[in-house]
Amino acid sequence: MMPSTTDFFDETRERVKSRLAEIDEERKSLERILAELGGKVARRAPGRPRGSAKKASAAGPRKRRKRRGGTRADQAVGLIEQQPGISASDVAKTMKIKPNYLYRVLGDLEKEGRVKKQGRQYFPAG
Repeated sequence: MMPSTTDFFDETRERVKSRLAEIDEERKSLERILAELGGKVARRAPGRPRGSAKKASAAGPRKRRKRRGGTRADQAVGLIEQQPGISASDVAKTMKIKPNYLYRVLGDLEKEGRVKKQGRQYFPAG
């Protein structure tokens, strides 16, 4: 007489659960060994993509910096109006941002007609 389908699935399910428990124990053991050898053990949170281990901090959640008023573009135009002829690198230093980001912002401002570029200097458009 053949075993019932229900019994077969129950036995298979139990074997899979047992094997998963063995694998989990082996993983924990390997992580302990790695930690003893001085290696970092970074586990990603469930549902997170590979390579994105969640960094837990002792102080709790990170505090975000408060945004200054206005957009980067508005800030750049304001600086250019205050100091006509300012260079992009000086604008970036004043705004404390990377120049390569600012060049993109300034290019858009030029297309919109909000600033004019002469050589390496920027001037208000109006």
